[in-house]
Formats: sequence, structure tokens, C-alpha cells
Amino acid sequence: MLDADAIIEAAETHVGITDTDPNVRENLRHLVDSLNREGGLSPAGEAMATRQFSFDTVNRLEGLKWTQTHPEIGAEIIETPVFLMGLPRSGTTYFQYLFDRDERFRLIRTWETSAPNPPPGFDPASARQRKAEWAERRRRDHPTFEGFDALHLYDEDGSDECHAFLEQSFGAAGLHNLFRVPAYFDFLLDGLDLVETYRIHKRQLQLLQWKSPRKPWALKYPNHVIAMPEILTVYPDAHFVTTHRDPVQTLASIAKLTFNLRGVRTGGQVNPADVGRDMLHFIQRHIDRIMEFDRNAAGAKVVHVDYYALIDNPVAEMRKIHAGIGIATPDSIAESVSAWHRANPKNARGKNDYTLEQWGLVDAAVAEQFSAYIRRFSIPRERDGLARSAA
Repeated sequence: MLDADAIIEAAETHVGITDTDPNVRENLRHLVDSLNREGGLSPAGEAMATRQFSFDTVNRLEGLKWTQTHPEIGAEIIETPVFLMGLPRSGTTYFQYLFDRDERFRLIRTWETSAPNPPPGFDPASARQRKAEWAERRRRDHPTFEGFDALHLYDEDGSDECHAFLEQSFGAAGLHNLFRVPAYFDFLLDGLDLVETYRIHKRQLQLLQWKSPRKPWALKYPNHVIAMPEILTVYPDAHFVTTHRDPVQTLASIAKLTFNLRGVRTGGQVNPADVGRDMLHFIQRHIDRIMEFDRNAAGAKVVHVDYYALIDNPVAEMRKIHAGIGIATPDSIAESVSAWHRANPKNARGKNDYTLEQWGLVDAAVAEQFSAYIRRFSIPRERDGLARSAA
């Protein structure tokens, strides 16, 4: 069985400091307890989880140690960050890659999420070495599952999402996709201190930014939608940009991805009906948070994006988004976005087929359950949205 205290104590010994980040140990205890009781891990999966959580803790404590040694890192200003979000599987990764065409923004690179220390601006030679080592490690250790590239857009030197930096404090909702941890997921939403999670997230950005050119950050993670009030506490001048896609389709897609990710960790012993129930609840709670924030005055801070318009005419949508966050769209950026769109047509990395019925769910019933969200943001059903885009 996994042992939360042993994981943190081993990382403290490795890094040579005492963990002073509040609440993180308790977060890990909740995660480990849920995983031990509900996760159904194989022996290999248990070893994988221990390595993963140990790695997260070492990365966090190394970052903490850097800020203790160099207090000026804590004075780094993370100015007007843009949070790119939406329901999981609603086109946020595609959207992130469009933002990565814009040289005015700084995005997290893939290698930085797994090897963030020492700060790259402090030790550029080490950063180049870690980048090369990460690329080799990923080529060697990439036994994900058949069809992974069609499910998730991922490039060796591309931009990455915020999951790893939120996982450092064990406050990442996506852990429920990697592992079956329903009790932990509800704790994350109802009891976990997400402000502290985003303070640790900010510290990691400060470390990456230190001694490097300062640009506004564009920060993608679908699950940012569950924490918008907490994000504003930590980043008061943040912008939010949210994609909207047929939530019935996003549910079917996240169920397929979750089934495969959990299978890697359970020796393939995954119950499709459990995945369906878990992911229906998962998406519903994301929708609840989106709707709750939208009802408040701060909801006006969100720029809303039609996924189907985005994939049909990304330049036009990016112009609207830029206007929504108060910046212009230079012709050079528009052309860069257009060129990437032409080079990456839909299904270029393989077709991704899935249905709700695989997970014991009924399309009409799910559409009715999500109907208030669909009406509020005028979201078409997937077939209609794609037909409109193709017209």
C-alpha cells in the first residue's frame, strides 16, 4: 500500500529541507487513502504511483529550497496571466497550440513540467541538458496505449499544461483520470485549499521566469474552471478564456481517455461502468463550477470561445479572444495561427472514435442533465457544430 508520510519524508531527505508548505501532506494523505481503497492498482501501478508522487514532491521541495536560498524569486511578478480552460476534452490543447504561435506569450514547455529545477534562467546549460534527457526518456518510456496521439495532442518540444505544477501540491483534478479516486476528487472540490495549490503553482512560474525575459503567461489546463475564484486570489489580474464544446461529446471523450489511462495502472482491470459514473460526476462538477462563477460579477472576466468556430476559423476567433483580453492581433500572429491550423487538420494524428454507450450512459439522458449549461452558452450538439463548421 502507498504511504503518504513515507513519500514526503523520503523527499525531504533527498532534497535536504523540511517541508513547510501548508496542507500538502494532508492532500497527499487523502489521495493515497482514496487510491488504496478505491484505485484497484496492480503491483506495477502501485510502484508507478509511488514514483510519480515522490517525483512531484521532490520537484516541489527543490522549488521551495530555491526560493529559500534566493528570496528575490518570490518578488517575481506574474503579470496578467491568461488561463486557457474549459471542460476536459473541449479543445483546450488545440487552443493552447494556437496561443503558442504568439511570441508575446510565455507557455510552459513540455520538458519544464518534469524537470523544472534549477531555474532555466539561472542555469541555461543545465536546462539544455535536461531538455535532451527528457526527450530521450520519453522516447524510451512511452508505452502509453494505442491511439494516444489521436486522443491527446502532444509534441516533444511543444507547450504543456499546468497539471504537473498543480500535482506538486496534489491539487490536480486530472489525477481522477489517471487513477480511480472518487473520494479524493470530491475532497479536492469540497475540502482542499486550492488557494495554496495555486500559490505553489505561482512559485513554479516565478522560478521559471527568474533571470529570463518576462512575458505574460498563457496557462492551459481544462480543470482551471473549478478554481476561478481561487485563481483570482493568487493572480488578481488574471484573464480567463473558456472553450465550449458539446458536453455530451466531452464526456464520451474523457471517459475513453480515463479508461485507457487507468488501465495502464491497473493491469487493464478497469470497469467501463465505473468510468462512466465517475466521469459523469466529474463533468457535472466542472459544469457546476462554470455556472456558479458565471452567475457572479467576476463572470464578466471570462472570454467564451465556441469550439466549432475555433476549429473552423481560428484566426477570426483569436481576434475576438485578443480583443476580449485587451490586446491587438498583429498580421504576423494571424498568419502564424493560420499556418499552424493548415498544417494540423482535424484527425491528422489519427481518428478518435468513442460513444457514450461504451460507458453505460445514454446520450439523451446526459444531454438533458447538461441542458442548462448547453442553453446558457448556446452550445450545439457535436454533429450540428461540425456540420456548421464544414458548411
